[in-house]
Amino acid sequence: MDKNIGKRLSAAKTIAERMLNGRMISFDGLKPSDLEEGLAAVYAIFRRDTGETLYVGRTKNLRQGLYNGHLMGPESSARLKKYLVHDEAFPHIRTMQDAKQFLRDCCYFQYLIEPDVIVRGQIEGVLRFLLNVRYLYEEH
Repeated sequence: MDKNIGKRLSAAKTIAERMLNGRMISFDGLKPSDLEEGLAAVYAIFRRDTGETLYVGRTKNLRQGLYNGHLMGPESSARLKKYLVHDEAFPHIRTMQDAKQFLRDCCYFQYLIEPDVIVRGQIEGVLRFLLNVRYLYEEH
């Protein structure tokens, strides 16, 4: 058994606490200039009313991933909106525009800055597990 597992478990707890204690940013009124260009990060998108974690992802450009992708992006690049449209638990969300409005009205995100691509991937995996994410994209 790996002797460093205890250290990694402690690090995972610290990562989750940093995420959950970070600034909560609403999609409502979000402008591109609200997000620094080129900021590499891991992020989580939550429902305001229930606290449910809808999505965890990583990006080398936070503005591109969250604003241009999730909020404003078309079906080909806005995974979360596509999941919402196809989720029968949300019968009022039938179009990409409905999903966009849901993000604005009901969701916020938090993020952790992480410049290292390997570490971003590790953090993303840990947070997906710890935060019990609703939507996971399929493996390729």
